Formats: sequence, structure tokens, C-alpha cells
Amino acid sequence: MKKEKWTIDAAHSEIQFKIRHLMISSITGQFNKFNGVFETENEDLATAKANFSADVNSIHTSNEQRDAHLRSNDFFDAENYPHLYFKSEKVEKTNQEEYKVYGTLTMRGISKPIILDAELGGITQDPWGKTRIGISLNGKVNRKDFAINFGLLTETGGVGLGEDVKIMVSAQFVKEEENTVE
Repeated sequence: MKKEKWTIDAAHSEIQFKIRHLMISSITGQFNKFNGVFETENEDLATAKANFSADVNSIHTSNEQRDAHLRSNDFFDAENYPHLYFKSEKVEKTNQEEYKVYGTLTMRGISKPIILDAELGGITQDPWGKTRIGISLNGKVNRKDFAINFGLLTETGGVGLGEDVKIMVSAQFVKEEENTVE
């Protein structure tokens, strides 16, 4: 059996999140610095074991003041917890191109199980002879599960910030040299 290692191509990948603001619209942000790898047996995604990390200080929402606030103790507390982590535990194939990825997300030192929906975009060989795979992942977490409790109320007492955070990943991975596992 061959164990294949895949490394994220950050130049062709996006790690984004979305949260409701004033409950009438959503704010989208992203992490500009991240790392990710996964291993498979042959190219079977159902056997994947993945590890991912994002640099909290690279958070970007197109508003410098908001980005600084998100790095503060009110939200990610980047000074004490400079990275967030995801480690997969199981991948379940649901149809030809779709999977459920079960794993643990760690933010602010708190680890919680999450499930992400994954879709295979395809596998191809690039012009330089490297094998690439495209994968989209989507999911949702409650920010309060990770001690992100900042509250914002409007003058009329309405909720200013949603609790659910949508996670959206569009990633391209490059297969490294093949190694035979005995």
C-alpha cells in the first residue's frame, strides 16, 4: 500500500469564516497564513488523516480596527493563543464526490469535535508534473463553545453578533513524492 502525503498550496487556497452582524447581514473574514497536510492510502480520501493550523494574527476582514479587535481577548486572544488547529479523526464517504470529515477544532486552548462537509473538486496533473487535488470544506461552529463570548447589543436590545460561525475552505493540495509503506 502506498501512503500519499498532500500539502496545502496556500497561494491557491482560502480559509474563510462568516458571522451574522446585527442579524441583518454577514461579515466575512479569512486567515491569510495557514498550513495543512493530509495523508491517504493510495489516493483514497476516505482514509485521509489531516492536520491544519491557522495563524490568528493573519486574520483579515477588510477593516483594520475590526481585525485588531478580533485578535484581542474579546475574540481569538492571539497573544495567548496565536494559532487555531484542526485534526481529523475520521472521514466518511457519502457519495462519489462528497465526504463527512470528523475532527477536533482547537481555539483559545479549547478543543471541541466538529463535522465538516467535504467535496472533491477533482484530481489533476499540473503543467510541472505535480499531482494536485481540490477540496472544499464547509461547516459551522458556535463561537461560545470556544469561550468567544463577546456580546454586542443594539440600542433597542437586539442581538448584534451571531453565535454561529460558518467555516468555508477552498483548498488545493500538492502530492509529495510517494513512499511505500510496508
